[in-house]
Amino acid sequence: MHELNEDILDKEIRLIGAEGQQLGIMSSLEALKIADEQGLDLVKISPQAVPPVCKLMNYGKFRFEQSKKEKEARKNQHVVEIKEIRMSPGIDVGDFNTKLKNAQKFIADGNRVKVSVRFRGREMAHTDIGRDLLNQFAEQCAEVANMDKSAKLEGRMMSIFLSPKTSK
Repeated sequence: MHELNEDILDKEIRLIGAEGQQLGIMSSLEALKIADEQGLDLVKISPQAVPPVCKLMNYGKFRFEQSKKEKEARKNQHVVEIKEIRMSPGIDVGDFNTKLKNAQKFIADGNRVKVSVRFRGREMAHTDIGRDLLNQFAEQCAEVANMDKSAKLEGRMMSIFLSPKTSK
């Protein structure tokens, strides 16, 4: 937080005017007197500098504008989520296409997608089918997404991650 008016206890400070002009090095009492004459606040903006830098400004207006900027920044930020799509090695064409459309919609919204193939029982003997399925899925999404990691088997699941392509 900024130090204001009487809270500034430094012997001498560098003062900057309301329009950004340099007013020179002076005692904090002189600077406070100038601030009172102009109806402004004396605000320490750079306490590490030697001597510390203070500026004449309307502190209430400054705080209001800062909070407005922060609110706008929060409003515009997008939290990237990881959406998961699960399939089995024996998935049919219609189901595959439905899951593909959902994945493309998630990617278009700016989210990452984890595509998994779950193996049960004897399906574990045919993990190559799952790998081919994941590679086919990644190829179908190639125009809107990049594959982050190649398919690898973890227990009874094989997964890939797709993230939205960044436009340059």
